[in-house]
Amino acid sequence: MQEVKIHEGIKEALKGITLSEDIGFGKYMSPIMIECNYREGKWHEIELKPYQKIELDPCTKVLHYGQEIFEGMKAYRNAGSEDVFLFRPNENAKRFNTSAARMGMAQIPESLFLKSVDLISSYSRKLIPRRQGESLYIRPFMIASEVGLGIAPSKEFKFIVVASPSAKYFSAGSIDVFVEREASRAAPGGTGRAKTGGNYAASLMTTVKSLENGFHQVMWLDAKEKTYIEEMSGMNFFAVINGELHTPELTDTILKGITRDSIIKLAQYNGLKCVERKISIDELALDIKNGKCTEAFVCGTASIIVPVGSLSDGRDIDVKLKNPNGIISSGLRENLLKIQSAQMESPFSDWIFRVSHIELE
Repeated sequence: MQEVKIHEGIKEALKGITLSEDIGFGKYMSPIMIECNYREGKWHEIELKPYQKIELDPCTKVLHYGQEIFEGMKAYRNAGSEDVFLFRPNENAKRFNTSAARMGMAQIPESLFLKSVDLISSYSRKLIPRRQGESLYIRPFMIASEVGLGIAPSKEFKFIVVASPSAKYFSAGSIDVFVEREASRAAPGGTGRAKTGGNYAASLMTTVKSLENGFHQVMWLDAKEKTYIEEMSGMNFFAVINGELHTPELTDTILKGITRDSIIKLAQYNGLKCVERKISIDELALDIKNGKCTEAFVCGTASIIVPVGSLSDGRDIDVKLKNPNGIISSGLRENLLKIQSAQMESPFSDWIFRVSHIELE
């Protein structure tokens, strides 16, 4: 088991912490963080330290070549218990290493990853809300920390975990989506499958444009034909067509969402047919118009499940869902939230991880 070094100041940092009523999303941070360094071909001890700034040399490789990855996950609790739960953290650990491999970064032992998120969740338990849909959002990330301007993979890395009490990601009941017909988020053979900042940076120009025009999110199409739905800037997409759940099939340009996978498994367990396939945006728009598509929604760790109210590309497509808050999407969301907070037993034994209850000596 990886050694843990607890820095001075942790007790003081945690003393008297309280949970604000207006927590927002990513607005307030836990006063502690985890750091672990990779040097000379190995990972060193896990360090639990007060939340603080990261000091980097101006020539640190991450600042010049974008060699970095991250994950998003949550710790939950329910109103009737002091227990804290993580939802499928082993899948986050696996995806983290998939991203690391694509970005030429060191693999992190799954035990180190899980120990780190367990530690920050345990020590931050007073900051975990009890209201349904709220949680402690956990952000593990890794950056290239070697100093040098040569274009080559770093040999040194920092693994850091921070956490933030968070409310709902979207306050609106449903979201209006802008369909991007020109720019691309990711291309075949690129880094679209990795959870790396560059993919999100590539989406920001269109995000600015869409927000200025009253939209909440951007839908990205395939880079080659600009026809087939891929994902939102940070979420996967589903549609209910003829009573079946449809979602774009995974490619190397689409992030393998853990919430996406959970929805598919949960829906299938409940007898709902799920179809993973190429979905044309024009086909979807027509299905919405003629009533074949009755619901559409996006999903992700931060958003969980959010219904889509409308889709528009500013040219040929401008369609609205008659009842955005459909029975299927709302039912899936309710069941998923109950499973995540252990209010309902999970049909899958490896979905829920109980966080250690650790007290400072």
